Amino acid sequence: QVQLVESGGGLVQSGGSLRLSCAASGRTFTMGWFRQVPGKEREFVVHISRPDDRTGYADSVKGRFTISRDYAKNTMYLQMNSLKPEDTAVYYCAAHFLGGDFTRPQGFRSWGQGTQVTVSS
Repeated sequence: QVQLVESGGGLVQSGGSLRLSCAASGRTFTMGWFRQVPGKEREFVVHISRPDDRTGYADSVKGRFTISRDYAKNTMYLQMNSLKPEDTAVYYCAAHFLGGDFTRPQGFRSWGQGTQVTVSS
């Protein structure tokens, strides 16, 4: 089974930027980023399909976040700009889409361990 490892999280001031990475141990197809805060359900952020790289963003991040991937490195990225305190969460990458709705975490089989993003006001 492909392993996923996120990196790039940290503490940033409001309006700042961070770039998250998700390195996969093997080939992946449709992937996504989700985020979660304590006491709340895991929330969809963005997905990217293969091979057409079609993307879909949550309204809350549209225009600020950009997903991309490097197939040669089996790595997916999330460039996060104009960060807001409400973006504070643990960010998870997901792979092995099972079908159905991209925005539901139940639609993905494999998950990374998560990386904390904290945006101070």
